[in-house]
Amino acid sequence: MKSDTASKIITAGQMKELTSAVVQAIPTDLSFDDAQYWIGRKRDLGDGIRAILWGKQVKGIAELIANWQRFYTKFFGTAFDFSDVKIPEKQPGFDWLVVVAKGLTPNQVFDVCQKHFSCWRYRDDLDKETEGRNDREPKEHYAIWVRNRQEADEELKNRSAENLKENKIKGITLLERFLLELWYWNETGEHLDIQSITLCAGSRDSGGRVPDADYWNNGEFGVSWCDPQDANSYLRARAAVSF
Repeated sequence: MKSDTASKIITAGQMKELTSAVVQAIPTDLSFDDAQYWIGRKRDLGDGIRAILWGKQVKGIAELIANWQRFYTKFFGTAFDFSDVKIPEKQPGFDWLVVVAKGLTPNQVFDVCQKHFSCWRYRDDLDKETEGRNDREPKEHYAIWVRNRQEADEELKNRSAENLKENKIKGITLLERFLLELWYWNETGEHLDIQSITLCAGSRDSGGRVPDADYWNNGEFGVSWCDPQDANSYLRARAAVSF
């Protein structure tokens, strides 16, 4: 049986002891130049300490971030540095990390998607439709976790965007859904939402309508809109773990 202490976080006493241990581990005969080297690379030093304390967890997240850096270089021609992106605390079942680059827009991602597979959109200017009306805006690089599944969340079927908001359930934005589509296609050669529709509950247009996306409408990746009260078994949000 799992110990009750397993889910607790570090205590102040433990933090004090670990801090003391790290300080004691610094060689007293470390050269001046070596000391300056690490002073100038505090982030690398911190990453190394975290790698020891967290073990495979840090390595796993680092690999995911590296994957997203390669993704952006391949599809957008930009070598972003995501090393400082803050990662929300991971929750069970939320194994897909989505990294959103600063300044990225829905139109940009949709246009890249359109170069690689058939797409359609009910409205042409998706940036104008959703600008400033998203739960998360890419003013800086940021990351979210979503469930690792091809179809939208079964747990959130028959729940409207209004219902999700009332119950404080965070949903994926339109931009995040576009990125997830392109990323999934790149990883698998397949598409999301073959039998369901993702309700992009984290976004709205100027009239309060909610975008949705799927791939089962005439074999194309499509984007349309629904009312915030709309709910059925096919229309489902994708929950997002974020700050």
